[in-house]
Amino acid sequence: MTANSKTAEVSAAAAARIEPAGTHPPRLLRLPEVMDRVGLRRSAIYQRMSEGRFPKCRTLGAKCSVWVEAEINDWIDAIARQ
Repeated sequence: MTANSKTAEVSAAAAARIEPAGTHPPRLLRLPEVMDRVGLRRSAIYQRMSEGRFPKCRTLGAKCSVWVEAEINDWIDAIARQ
């Protein structure tokens, strides 16, 4: 066994522990992508957030808000089921 193949095996094993097969790590979405996905403008998103009818954003800094992709996908699915 060469050093390169051993390193590849260790890397694959580490990746399998961190991320089960078939799953993706959580993604954070910025406002423009959220607007594209849900078809709402900024003001409508923030209005619905304040009413509790849209997923809350997370703040990463003074001028950086993000949404968890899975929460946005769940919201879209819930609207589609109505």
